[in-house]
Amino acid sequence: MKSTTLKKQSTSRAEDTRQKIYDAALELFREKGFESTTMRDIAQNAGVALGGAYYYFSSKDAIVLDFYREMQETSHDAILEALAGRKKLRDRIRCVLDKRLEMLVPNRKFCAALLRHAPDGEHPLSPFSEQSRLIREGAIEHMRIALEGGDVKVPSDLKPRLPYLLWLYQMALIMFWLYDRSPGQERTRRLMDKSLGLLVNLLRISALPLMRPLRKSALELAEGFGP
Repeated sequence: MKSTTLKKQSTSRAEDTRQKIYDAALELFREKGFESTTMRDIAQNAGVALGGAYYYFSSKDAIVLDFYREMQETSHDAILEALAGRKKLRDRIRCVLDKRLEMLVPNRKFCAALLRHAPDGEHPLSPFSEQSRLIREGAIEHMRIALEGGDVKVPSDLKPRLPYLLWLYQMALIMFWLYDRSPGQERTRRLMDKSLGLLVNLLRISALPLMRPLRKSALELAEGFGP
């Protein structure tokens, strides 16, 4: 019994220490930016030895991957709640995009630096990397849920690929938002409004029989950069 109690206390202390390091890292990333922050800075801010910081996180990249995972997990219920009762596909996709940006706002300063790695699928922090696969799949699933409850009938040949293509659209908007210097990122909001209207109209038109050859060509093109 005593051994079990000691083990629980040890586990609790370890979890507390890990959380302290994680919180200290995010605080510095927000203040100084990702590139300017070192593991030594993080250890000092958390009040632990440098070796202790490395014990819980092998690198800054590992901390950021945890941040991505946490954001994905905590956004799930919020997105489902926002989608409830909405039928228009435009509104449903907009809900997913708005919730994603809402959660990124406090971390905008360091997220811009991280997405520099986006084109390199081998880098752990790239949204296309193997390390971020589960996070990516979760985000794609949100787009699938948005499509399933919408008022637009998606052609059967397009349906399996569309959530991924919408995720790519989301990533493009996030990139634009990160570098948008307009007040309150108003340019991003306008781009989102106009592009969403165009996107949904194209989906409606895509269901027409005469569009089948064009859909086939588009899907063949999409295969070249699929997940």
